[in-house]
Amino acid sequence: MSEHDSEVSRRELLITIGASLALGAGGADVLSAQDAAHVHHMAAGEKAKGDYKPKYFQAHEYATLRRLAEMIVPPDEHSKGALEAGAPEFIDLLTSENKDYQGVLGGGMMWLDGACIDRYGKVYLDCAPEQQTEILDKIAYRKNAAADSSLSQGVAFFSFLRNMAADGFFTSEIGIKYLGYIGNTFVKEFPGCPAVPEG
Repeated sequence: MSEHDSEVSRRELLITIGASLALGAGGADVLSAQDAAHVHHMAAGEKAKGDYKPKYFQAHEYATLRRLAEMIVPPDEHSKGALEAGAPEFIDLLTSENKDYQGVLGGGMMWLDGACIDRYGKVYLDCAPEQQTEILDKIAYRKNAAADSSLSQGVAFFSFLRNMAADGFFTSEIGIKYLGYIGNTFVKEFPGCPAVPEG
């Protein structure tokens, strides 16, 4: 297989995965474990070549995406976070071949920077950590958009991004380990369900 053939198959796979998610946008967006594993594998392959180079986002947008992913799923004493799990790369790869994602995420990043300039006089990345948290608190809840319609686009953007960051985290090796999922593994004996207490 030539380098060109592998690029085409990578692209076709991302288009197929993105399209299947877009079709589910009205209901449940469900990314199969196999599709997620393919995207994570592609991202790992890109990182193995050196620093990951975003396929869709410009440098500033990608830096913003990384900060937002870190805010959504930060590392803690139990697990590494979204950055270590590769969620930004996962989101970038899927977005690179999905025009719907590009509209929501690209437009949302512009909205976020504009809202921060209006409120704090600087783009999101240049804001103090407490300002970054404050604007995310405003767009984290749909009720805030009901009270202030100027937040509507921000709320839609952040809801979508939060779901993608969670998908990127929980379908990664780090996220699966965090969940304690062991998959199809051999066990010597199966004790069955505990007895139902008499009552």
